[in-house]
Amino acid sequence: MTDDRPPRSSLHAEVDGAGPRLVLVHGFTQTAACWGPVATDLATDHEVCRIDAPGHGRSATVAADLWDGARLIADRGGRATYVGYSMGGRFALHVALARPELVAGLVLVGATAGIVDADARAERAHADEARAARLERDGLEAFLDAWLAQPLFAGLDDATQFRAERAVNTVAGLATSLRLAGTGRQEPLDERLGHLAMPVLAVAGERDTRFTAEAERIAAAVGANAEVAVVADAGHAAHLERPAAFLAALRPWLARHHL
Repeated sequence: MTDDRPPRSSLHAEVDGAGPRLVLVHGFTQTAACWGPVATDLATDHEVCRIDAPGHGRSATVAADLWDGARLIADRGGRATYVGYSMGGRFALHVALARPELVAGLVLVGATAGIVDADARAERAHADEARAARLERDGLEAFLDAWLAQPLFAGLDDATQFRAERAVNTVAGLATSLRLAGTGRQEPLDERLGHLAMPVLAVAGERDTRFTAEAERIAAAVGANAEVAVVADAGHAAHLERPAAFLAALRPWLARHHL
């Protein structure tokens, strides 16, 4: 259902269930509708707030970088455990750093703490700009075809691609998201992660070796209050490819921390 409480920001949210609050933040080109059975399961005993990230879904006209977007997400989500996937994980990480008093727990799925090497970071920013330009030139449908054809998403089938849900996005919104909140625009956050005091769970798919390494890197930088969960036989979108296995890692962690 649509969140009918007075909006505290310009971001759209959908809220279901009752119990301890979870805020879910999706990945690039997705929307709040792309959490599938994970959101349905969690809403059986949690209040689940699914947010349309800046530039996406019904928040398509909101232009924000990672820090400004994090503040908007925090305003909309309130005090909760924040669960973010890929781009959403990067937003959630920024929420935890900018508004730690609102983050009871932090779950990062296929997320990065930022590209450390300045040249590599600049190269990624250039690539994101090129993607934005192709999106504006070729249109949304062709861009989604190319985006979902990446090896990163090879584990998604027709249902878990959520193609129809992604198709509600706009060219302008996604292009702005790439330019303002793409990976190339993210400063490396490693030196700040040790300040996070809330429980942190870094999740990655077993076949997604790059982000498995990123999860280990994040947990090491956070310290003793962080742990890593690797979802067997899953790629980048581990929560969509293997939802039961993802929940089998997430739910005991939530229970252990009374979240």
